[in-house]
Amino acid sequence: MIRYVDLDAAEAAALDELTRSVLRDHGASSAPSLLDDLSLVAHRMPPRLIRKLRQFRTAEEASCLVVRGLPVDDRRLGPTPLDWREPPREPESEVHEVFLTLATAHLGDIFGWSTLQNGRLVHDVLPVPSHENDQSGHGTVELAWHTEDGFHPYRCDYLLLLGLRNHDAVATGVAGVDEVVLADEHREVLSQPRFLIRPDTEHLRHARTLTADRGSPHAVQLMQDEPEPCAVLFGHPDRPYLRIDPAFMSPLPGDPEAAAALEALTAELQRNLTDVVLSPGDLLVIDNYRVVHGRGAFKARFDGTDRWLKKAVVTRDLRKSRAHRKSPAERVLL
Repeated sequence: MIRYVDLDAAEAAALDELTRSVLRDHGASSAPSLLDDLSLVAHRMPPRLIRKLRQFRTAEEASCLVVRGLPVDDRRLGPTPLDWREPPREPESEVHEVFLTLATAHLGDIFGWSTLQNGRLVHDVLPVPSHENDQSGHGTVELAWHTEDGFHPYRCDYLLLLGLRNHDAVATGVAGVDEVVLADEHREVLSQPRFLIRPDTEHLRHARTLTADRGSPHAVQLMQDEPEPCAVLFGHPDRPYLRIDPAFMSPLPGDPEAAAALEALTAELQRNLTDVVLSPGDLLVIDNYRVVHGRGAFKARFDGTDRWLKKAVVTRDLRKSRAHRKSPAERVLL
């Protein structure tokens, strides 16, 4: 399920030089000038890494890819921010944001959500005071495993997590659909639109804020109030894709067969959970159609040394979400 790529010293040095030069030239990891030329700039990455990313996308031989060896200097990072809105005290984290953005170009198109971190394309995943109990990247309780943004028809194809700091070795748990063992009758039920998935609380909270003065509900709120029935398994029957978020989903009312099938799949995914500890400089690429992910609980100190990841999401086809974006070139879903 998991493939590893270890950068050699020359590749790591080349990446470090490239990301720093790109940041100098464009000023930010999400600068319009960089996004316009992203595919061109991204082809300056080490060829072996490009091939591995492209192979991951096209062959689907693995459902997670871990790239190790990007140089990250803890002393130069500055303290872990206390909130994603807090600008970093040092520019070093922005260098690594550039690497994350460049990597997305070999998988598809990076995009964002208006309901998450103000539409930023690269997110900070870190504990936030007063949000410790949230089921989100800002909590410290166990984050139940799930498909990323599983409620949304235009959820990402790939989720990328880049480790910057993880002194406590907090694990990211992953489990793939390829490893589950299910009875044929359960597979059949799971392949039918007999399930409801609602938005998570973070999407909903920000959706309400965005529409507080508008008088009409946000699309995410409509997905909460009137979710469309969906299948959990889809694609090729021999190697299906997956869409599941047990904390925010349910079978259709009065459907015991769907409830039993969902319970069986949930138990299988739980049985196959594997921990991945992201050290500084480790990039985890998750196929969001084939793998669920979660996070173990940990104790935040809020002293500048807490776990800190960078996150990006990628779609293989930005065009399909056109009705949810202001313009064809816009990368933020409204």
